[in-house]
Amino acid sequence: MNTKVYIVDARHPNTDLLVSAAHIIQEGGLVAFPTETVYGLGADGTDSEAVAKIFMAKGRPSDNPLILHIADTAMVKTLAKEVPANARILMGRFWPGPLTLVLKRTQAVPDVVTGGLDTVAIRLPDSEVARELIRLAGVPVAGPSANTSGRPSPTTAQAVLADLEGKIEGIIDAGPCGIGVESTVVDCTTPVPTLLRPGGITMEMLLEVLGEVEYQPIKGEDTKAPRAPGMKYKHYAPLAPMVLYEGDSAQVAKAIADASKIALESKRVGAIVSNETAALLEKGVQVADYGSRYRPEEVAAGLYEALRYFDSEPVDVIYAEGIDEFGLGLAVMNRLRKAAGYRIVKVE
Repeated sequence: MNTKVYIVDARHPNTDLLVSAAHIIQEGGLVAFPTETVYGLGADGTDSEAVAKIFMAKGRPSDNPLILHIADTAMVKTLAKEVPANARILMGRFWPGPLTLVLKRTQAVPDVVTGGLDTVAIRLPDSEVARELIRLAGVPVAGPSANTSGRPSPTTAQAVLADLEGKIEGIIDAGPCGIGVESTVVDCTTPVPTLLRPGGITMEMLLEVLGEVEYQPIKGEDTKAPRAPGMKYKHYAPLAPMVLYEGDSAQVAKAIADASKIALESKRVGAIVSNETAALLEKGVQVADYGSRYRPEEVAAGLYEALRYFDSEPVDVIYAEGIDEFGLGLAVMNRLRKAAGYRIVKVE
């Protein structure tokens, strides 16, 4: 299969090109598209056969639910049985934006989208390209991250092609994504709204508008059916085994520097670290610098590119630096823990 690339401007996309991409979706094909978070792999969310192609292209487990992306709030009424008051508050405050809401589904949503659950995840993206594509397609677009399942999510079209070229019909290239980690997922069917996946809308922002939000972070592999994408399976992993260091920033930096120095005696060593820690490492260490540890939005934007860096710079082991869990730091740490397969060293 030849994967066609449509290059568009992120703010003023060429409508003719998007019409061609939308036609692929209407015909049951797959098109990768940019959002403000990461690139998604889009199919007609009302077509079970088209959605099934997403799982095949990604190698994604079939019980891992998908998010339906919509062009406007009017689409919600065909997908959700009801919209609770807390969901309406969140829609009014954060849509369009990097927030996915879990609601009770209607019969219009195929089982393959929800993994058999009675709920559906819905998002209105804050991306002109994504919304226009969905509008032109005329259907809600199922769109998990456009990568091989378990690998780091793509924030550029080049990263999409590295995983899916020849497996999908098209990709819309509108440059790098701004936020860099996936949307926040909130379950609005529970008595108290429940944060299922931290992302571009922070816990602090949710608490400001709702007052109360539950969150129980996963400590390891979850054996239950996932209620939202990214909850059950190993995600975001680089090719080499990775160890995550957490704790006081100065002590973590020293621990990574010490561990990498010892490992260099017999191994090719990589490090995914802040620019503050990068300055302390031995010259032989391959470094992927994700930005300043004091700017979580900078770390989020550079995280997946840092994880993918070692695709082209092979190493035997990767040491990664954790950051504080405020703001986008909560989402960053969620991704790093999964990428490490929960191999974590606590530094005090």
